[in-house]
Amino acid sequence: MKKNKISKNWINKQRRDTYVRQSKLDGYRARSAYKLIEIDEKFKIFKGDISVIDIGAAPGSWSQYAARKSKGGRIISIDLKKMEPVENTIQIQGDFTKPSIKDEIGQFVISKVDVVMSDMAVNTTGIKNIDSIQTGELCKEAMNFAKYILTDNGFFISKIFMGGTFNEIISDGKKIFKEVKVFKPKSSRKDSKENFIICRKLR
Repeated sequence: MKKNKISKNWINKQRRDTYVRQSKLDGYRARSAYKLIEIDEKFKIFKGDISVIDIGAAPGSWSQYAARKSKGGRIISIDLKKMEPVENTIQIQGDFTKPSIKDEIGQFVISKVDVVMSDMAVNTTGIKNIDSIQTGELCKEAMNFAKYILTDNGFFISKIFMGGTFNEIISDGKKIFKEVKVFKPKSSRKDSKENFIICRKLR
């Protein structure tokens, strides 16, 4: 009964959600597209024919937005899960930390990329501090990956939760990048502890 009640609450929340309704009108696969749209509006990231790597891309709404904004650019979408194709993107299925997947990425990256972005989060346990720490580890993995593949003025964008590793991630970011900001989009649910770290200009 408890599980069914939670499921019904989730369904009702989705039905009332403005961004869920808007995503259907705009042709995005998930409401998360609007988080990236807000980030872009504030930090002016997607300009011209830029190259982008989207880590943990499924179901693909961030890649959709990047592809729409970067016509002529190169968008590489990576996820453990198989994704439905996104127009004007290159899709790779696998773990971006594995050498074989890094080699596959390298086949499509001519030199460096302009943006590395990650909306990755672990499957939640319901224990917020554990969820925060585990998602924080994903953010750190993505940041370490980004520092080797970004252009000098490139952007790194990642989901980050308030909690155990938050300050450590900010500190790591400042060691790697000259500019580090934390931003919570309006489209991020109020009861969520998620924020996004936006880093620019490698040291």
